[in-house]
Amino acid sequence: QVQLVESGGGLVQPGGSLRLSCAASGLTFSNYAMSWYRQAPGKERELVARIPSAGGSANYADSVKGRFTISRDNSKSTVYLQMNSLKADDAAVYYCHAEFRYGKLDYWGQGTQVTVSS
Repeated sequence: QVQLVESGGGLVQPGGSLRLSCAASGLTFSNYAMSWYRQAPGKERELVARIPSAGGSANYADSVKGRFTISRDNSKSTVYLQMNSLKADDAAVYYCHAEFRYGKLDYWGQGTQVTVSS
């Protein structure tokens, strides 16, 4: 059974930082590209950042470039999202997503809430 378990969300003041983690189990982690998505109330889910299965160059939404960093540790089957200089617009539920590199197979985590407020 595949599980993606996010953690690290919470309440932070504008300008603050958070680090999200997503621990994967039940899959061969190194075969999956990993992404973070987010969804704010009344808005569509959007891609925040994506990192390929073997690591390397990541892709970011324009709105988070220079502030967020995605990384992965294949030995721990975990992907991270370091979020700095947080803004009110970053508030959302953040979801971890795994995409199989060899076919159309993907999984979602349950989400973790990020609230940015003073």
